Amino acid sequence: MDPIREHLQSMTRRHFFNRTALGLGSAALTSLLPNPLGGAEAAVKAGGLGDLPHFAPKAKRAIYLFMNGGPSQMDLFDYKPKMDALFDQPLPDSIRQGQRLTTMTSGQARFPVAPSKYKFARHGKSGAWVSELLPYTAKMVDDIAIIKTIYTEAINHDPAVTYICTGNQLPGRASLGSWLSYGLGTENQNLPAFVVMTASWSSGKTAQALYNRLWSSGFLPSKHQGVALRSQGDPVLFLGNPDGVSAETRRQMLDALSRLNQKHMDEVGDPETQARIAQYEMAYRMQTSVPELVDITKESKSTLEMYGPDVHKPGTFAASCLLGRRLTERGVRFVQIFHRDWDQHGNINGHLPPQCRDVDQASYALITDLKQRGLLDETLVVWGGEFGRTIYCQGKLTREDYGRDHHPRCFTVWMAGGGIKPGISYGETDDFSYNIVDKPVHIHDMNATILHCLGIDHKRLTYRFQGLDQRLTGVEEHHPVKDILL
Repeated sequence: MDPIREHLQSMTRRHFFNRTALGLGSAALTSLLPNPLGGAEAAVKAGGLGDLPHFAPKAKRAIYLFMNGGPSQMDLFDYKPKMDALFDQPLPDSIRQGQRLTTMTSGQARFPVAPSKYKFARHGKSGAWVSELLPYTAKMVDDIAIIKTIYTEAINHDPAVTYICTGNQLPGRASLGSWLSYGLGTENQNLPAFVVMTASWSSGKTAQALYNRLWSSGFLPSKHQGVALRSQGDPVLFLGNPDGVSAETRRQMLDALSRLNQKHMDEVGDPETQARIAQYEMAYRMQTSVPELVDITKESKSTLEMYGPDVHKPGTFAASCLLGRRLTERGVRFVQIFHRDWDQHGNINGHLPPQCRDVDQASYALITDLKQRGLLDETLVVWGGEFGRTIYCQGKLTREDYGRDHHPRCFTVWMAGGGIKPGISYGETDDFSYNIVDKPVHIHDMNATILHCLGIDHKRLTYRFQGLDQRLTGVEEHHPVKDILL
């Protein structure tokens, strides 16, 4: 949307009364007419663009389980049994094809093939191959679509995760959740449209940093940025009243602040002032809604057991997934859960299994929980990272232990729920899980698919910034992956 038009639509009160003689009468008449949208949904939806969704959505909201660091696809989903016979053999030049390498392996004298040490088996009616590291995920393969041919141009963590979250390797762009908040608005005015959680991890290593620009609104109005839920102290910073400040005093302060901001809005007409007013009011409403959200004491015993013992530890991936379901059923548009340190450059045997244990049961529980509550059909769930790992070993290679470097040319993501065909595996990589041989899916195609499930044509969701119509999926030609859509 053109921000100039948006600015003109955000008229000050003075302009409103000067230019709209029949405005109040029209508003009164409109309130008496039947609502064309009808039902409770129209009553609770707030914000968003008037022309969205562009078509009937399959999903109303989404949960993104982001495995930050780059999960090893050939150790989890992309089964490559022929590699066993090539143990410690050099990666053929015909496979590498001069691919760009990171500085962590570019100086190696050789690139020995490291077969996965983990056993694979077929599961479900679909017969999908899944590693022994993911026994719970294996139980739900008929509910998910496994996409083995995602690729990206970024080869290092920071640009890669920025790229997949915001559509550009350079910081400053709007994140996926912010685009959804901007375009579709919210169904719960007492909670943010976009919520982020950063879960704890068990690998025992120091992880790559996560920056709040990954859930930033970028050039979009700031009210669309993600709100981070914390596992310790107040769930949201500065949400509680300071000692000695009562709820009544807080309300009086916000009313006075709102009047000052409105005065500034009347004089200047800056839409960002409206965002500031909305954020203060949201914070006030969240003082009641957030404590209720994070109180899981009323969840059934069977539900808690399904998520596993970690669900009782605030900040774990299991606890975050349960909160994700609770946010979803309360109408929050987009929930993103980051789980860090999927970055096994060495000692994969020591670091990858605990990472999988962190997320495997909880991911299964989330899908099962949503399905049991009738929410899965209208909730899109995505699991994946920013790139994959190399078939060649970084560092010392043994049959039992090895490391893998970053690999952008192919990696695996799974999707489930609203609008996604269940029980399919999509795309094929070569015998080395190094190059894509059938049905490539760029990360822009994946984001276009996510938007499509939510009723959005990715080419039409734009925002004028720096003289360009910016969009999440960039300016090159990209498309939703229609073969995985219902």
